[in-house]
Amino acid sequence: MQHDPIPAGTSERGLRVALIFALAAERLSTFYEHGQWLTEAQGATLAAEWLARSRRQLPLEVRRALSAASDTLARQVQGSVSREAGLYIAHEMMEALDPRYESDIAKSLMEECERLLDSAGEG
Repeated sequence: MQHDPIPAGTSERGLRVALIFALAAERLSTFYEHGQWLTEAQGATLAAEWLARSRRQLPLEVRRALSAASDTLARQVQGSVSREAGLYIAHEMMEALDPRYESDIAKSLMEECERLLDSAGEG
């Protein structure tokens, strides 16, 4: 995930939602580029690396739960759209990792990340 660190004022909930989104973007990109899904452990490791850039931490069990939620979202997207649409969505999500990038698709998926966080009881 090559993007700016999380702003210092980001809430814990915002941080978790952002992690689900970023990990889902990474999962979709990896799937469409290499035909493989990241494992839960790989997602948790990516989350730790991303958090370290912003000098934040979350316990491993929380990172694993967020990784699992991102996997759910990524597979929902992949299973519900054509390959071309999936590639476009993955691209939009990766671009939206830059907070300056505006995307209605990304906003919609961010809302889904919030719902997933709430349903996982991690919020």
